[in-house]
Amino acid sequence: MACSPAETIGEIMEHRYNIFDCHHHVGDVKAFLGETMGGSEETAADPLAVEMRRRIEIMDEGGVNQCCVIPGHGYERPNGLADTRRVNDSIAAYRDATPDRFPVAAGVCEPLYGAESLAELDRCKNELGLAAISFHTRFQGASMDNPWILKYVERMVELGLRPILHAMTESADEAIWKTATIARAFPDTTMLVLDSFSTFEGTKEVSDIAESHPNLLFDTSLSYNFDFIEIFARRFGAQRVVFGTDLYSPPLGRRISHLVPQILESALSDTEKAAILGGNGRSFFGIAG
Repeated sequence: MACSPAETIGEIMEHRYNIFDCHHHVGDVKAFLGETMGGSEETAADPLAVEMRRRIEIMDEGGVNQCCVIPGHGYERPNGLADTRRVNDSIAAYRDATPDRFPVAAGVCEPLYGAESLAELDRCKNELGLAAISFHTRFQGASMDNPWILKYVERMVELGLRPILHAMTESADEAIWKTATIARAFPDTTMLVLDSFSTFEGTKEVSDIAESHPNLLFDTSLSYNFDFIEIFARRFGAQRVVFGTDLYSPPLGRRISHLVPQILESALSDTEKAAILGGNGRSFFGIAG
C-alpha cells in the first residue's frame, strides 16, 4: 500500500533520513520555456526572497533538509562571460543567504568561451568557494564530448571542483556515451551524472556505462519510477545512486519528487536508503550530514 505524503514525512523523521537533494536549479524558467508557464506566482519587491521562501517550503513539505543549488543553464548571455560571471556570483550569494539549507552551490562554465572560461573556473573556486561546476550542453550550444569540456575538467580536478554532467539522453548533445568519454579521461575523479534515468532506453544504457565507468554516480532526477533504479542499486551498489529532483524555481518547481515514497517502500535496507537519500550526495560534495 502506498504511503500518504504525511506518512512519508513521518517515516523520514522516524528513520531519521536526513535528505540531501543534489539537483536544484535557480533561475527564471521562461529563459527556456517562454511564456508557457504563465505569469509568476506572485509579484514582490524582492522576487529572489520570494523564490527562496517557496523553495524552502517545498523542501519542508517533501522532507528535504538540504540541497545543492545550480544556476539554470538557459540564462541569457548577450554579454558573454560577464553574464556567466553574474550568474555564478548570484548562485554563491544564494548559498550564502541560507547556508543551513543550501550548504553547497555549483557554478556554470561555457564551452563556447574557449580559454576564457579557464579563468572563471579559478574564480569560482578561489573567490566564490563553489563546490562544483555543472555542464548542461543542450543549453550551451555544444556537445558533452566537446574538447574544451575535457580541458575544463582537467583544470577542475586541479582546483578540487567536482564535475556535474547532465545527461538527458533524449538530447544527442548529452548522450550518455559522451559522458563516458569524460569519465574515461579522468578515471580517478568521481563525477555526478544528472537526468540519465529520464528515458527507458537511457536507463538501460546507463547500466552499461556504469559497469565500465565506476567513477560515475547517477542521480534519480526525471525517472518515472524507482523500480529500475532499485535494480541498478542492487547490481552496482547503492553508493552509485544519489537522490536528486531537478527542482526548478517556481512556477515550474512546485513539489519534491514522487520518488521519495517509492524509495522508502523499496526493498533496499535502511542503510542503503539513507545513503541514496542523503549520504551519497553529501559524500560527493564533501559536507557533513
